[in-house]
Amino acid sequence: MRLDEELKDVKSVGISGHIRPDGDCIGSSLAVYNYIRRYFPQIDVRLYLEPIPKIYTFLQGAEDIEQADGGRAFDLFIVLDCSDTMRLGAHAAFFEQAARTLCIDHHISNRIFADQNVIVADASSTCELVYGVLDEEKITKEIAECLYCGLISDTGVFQYSCTKSSTMEIAGKLMDLGIDYPSIVDRTFYEKTYVQNKLLGHALLNCRLYEKEGCIASVISMEEMGRYGAHPKDLEGIVSQLRVTKEIDTAIFLYELEKNAYKVSARNKSDQVDLAALALKYQGGGHKKAAGFSLTGEDPWELIGEIVREVAAMRQE
Repeated sequence: MRLDEELKDVKSVGISGHIRPDGDCIGSSLAVYNYIRRYFPQIDVRLYLEPIPKIYTFLQGAEDIEQADGGRAFDLFIVLDCSDTMRLGAHAAFFEQAARTLCIDHHISNRIFADQNVIVADASSTCELVYGVLDEEKITKEIAECLYCGLISDTGVFQYSCTKSSTMEIAGKLMDLGIDYPSIVDRTFYEKTYVQNKLLGHALLNCRLYEKEGCIASVISMEEMGRYGAHPKDLEGIVSQLRVTKEIDTAIFLYELEKNAYKVSARNKSDQVDLAALALKYQGGGHKKAAGFSLTGEDPWELIGEIVREVAAMRQE
């Protein structure tokens, strides 16, 4: 599939991605938005995402991101890095009303829900797939910056096993377009605010080790977030830091979205446990080594205990 072909005779395009957008979702969405805006100026293109972390606001087009403003029927609605309509949140209405829909995604849990689907579950990122559907000769430095953000986000700066030679080749081509890749890595992956460091320290001090099951876990409550004046976006990176603990395989991190309602992030080092399959049991989604879902309960450590037991059972299968 080539995006240029899909845009023929199209007058309006809507673009969106999953709720609580991460680097890959933001990068892929902005890359497609900037590409259409530059090379198809006759098309009315709109980008809808939930508020993005400040670390990504330097990307071209970030200031144009909108939130849902009611119903509108687009000629084409493009969904990026999203496995089903529920993950579109308030922007699902645009998808339902569109004349034609297209989904580009790399989640193994993708439900193949659009009219046309570009789904490659073993791709490093949605940005890698977007690179493949764009005209390579038309990728500008600004579009390259968006794509590079997605690559480093979902590969952990090329550390994770989803990184392939094709991923590195694409990264090299993006670098050749003059992007400031060291700065992009620092700004979006390594730099933390004072509040983020405080929360990370809190999560590490209060983590628990489940040595027998090969797990480590931590939780941040709404009260604790309020104490630090924090928001959910300030919690990015905590589960990844838990994951690098020696002699454990699975990291589990919970944070409270509202009273007794928790967002769960899980990360794996090996292939022993399929986190995507685990997440599906809780109506979540993701990849074999990185997934997320939601749970409700009065005691978050009881919820963690349930997850740990599920992980242990999967490891024994």
